[in-house]
Amino acid sequence: MPSRRNPEIDAYEAITRDIRVTVKPIYLNDQSEPDQSHYVWAYQVRIENNGADTVQLVNRHWRIVDSLGRTQEVRGAGVVGEQPTLKPGEAFEYTSGTPLSTPSGIMGGSYEMEGPDGRRFDIAIPTFSLDSPDQNVNLH
Repeated sequence: MPSRRNPEIDAYEAITRDIRVTVKPIYLNDQSEPDQSHYVWAYQVRIENNGADTVQLVNRHWRIVDSLGRTQEVRGAGVVGEQPTLKPGEAFEYTSGTPLSTPSGIMGGSYEMEGPDGRRFDIAIPTFSLDSPDQNVNLH
C-alpha cells in the first residue's frame, strides 16, 4: 500500500500485512540554525500489529533525501536500541530525529520483521515530508 497523509492527525501512514506504521514529523526550531544550513526534525513513529501473528522488528532501513537530491541510507538493527516484539493488537512507539543541510526533504523506508515461523518480511515506513518554516514555497 502506498504512503498516505492523514490530515486529521498531521501524520503519514502505511499498512503492510496488517501492520500499520504511522509517522508524525516535527520541525525542531530550537535545535535548527537556518543561517548555518542546519535544520533538525524529530519524528514520532507508531507501529501497530493488527494481524493475527506475533511479529518482531529486527532491522530498519531509512532513505533520507534533502531538497538538493542528496541521499543518505541508514540501516541497522532495531530502532532506538530495541527490537520490539508485538503480539496481535499491540503497538510500539518511539521518537527519533534527523538533521538536514537544506530546509526541506523527504524520508521513508522499511522495517524488516520476523514472524513466528522465523520467516522475515519487509513492511513499509511511509514516505513523509520534512518541511521547515524557513523554506521558500514554489507552487508549480
